[in-house]
Amino acid sequence: MDKRYKDQVVMITGAASGFGKRAAEMFAAEGARLALSDISAEALEAHAETLRAKGAEVIADAFDVSEEAPLKAHIARISETYGRLDVAINNAGMGHEPAPLHMLTAEDFDRNTAVNARGVFLGMKYQIPLMRAAGQGAILNVASAAGLVGSGNLSAYSAAKHAVVGLTRAAADENARKNIRVNALCPSFASTPLVDDMTNMVSARTGLDTEGAARQITARIPMGRMASTDEIVQAMLWICSPENTFMTGQAVALDGGLTAV
Repeated sequence: MDKRYKDQVVMITGAASGFGKRAAEMFAAEGARLALSDISAEALEAHAETLRAKGAEVIADAFDVSEEAPLKAHIARISETYGRLDVAINNAGMGHEPAPLHMLTAEDFDRNTAVNARGVFLGMKYQIPLMRAAGQGAILNVASAAGLVGSGNLSAYSAAKHAVVGLTRAAADENARKNIRVNALCPSFASTPLVDDMTNMVSARTGLDTEGAARQITARIPMGRMASTDEIVQAMLWICSPENTFMTGQAVALDGGLTAV
């Protein structure tokens, strides 16, 4: 049986941990050639070497996605190395310590917007011309359930993820006739380092142990648990798949029912 992504070039930001790390593994297992990036050079190179040892073709560059020049250079390297870009997953993101809006600083807001929204904007700004030149492509922006509904105590993060959904829908409208699909994936809480950090923050603020803090975080999720990383990445594989050719402009909630109530 042919692998779904055999010889396709897949770009993944935030590829050294969480969803991005697992996505790199699972896309590679489906035959993809990878272009990976992350802000952590050491973690990124270690992951890239592990993937290469398993037979994957990988280029990797470390940079902050909110900075235009290195992101632009990374996509130019993809073009020079592979000559194409089939799939782009704009996954890099960050959170902030849960707090009411009036307790956040302007720096909290600006940094979240820079990484979570500007990083997606810049990614698409340089991914789309490469895909247009090839006459096809699929972009998946990792937003959040917090980008679909109000998320108390996470207002800066929620605002940035709402921006990701808006950018996704606008880009989908602009590029649908160019055979480029643009969608967003909106997870709620999942077992990732970002959520682990949030759990530790809640634990420190409330005095709960980490298990109790995790229960507090997931209390509003009808399914009563966090997602596994694999559950989220399996959705990435399907949304970007050549078998899924009529979906564009969608913000797909994968949230255990959080946004249904």
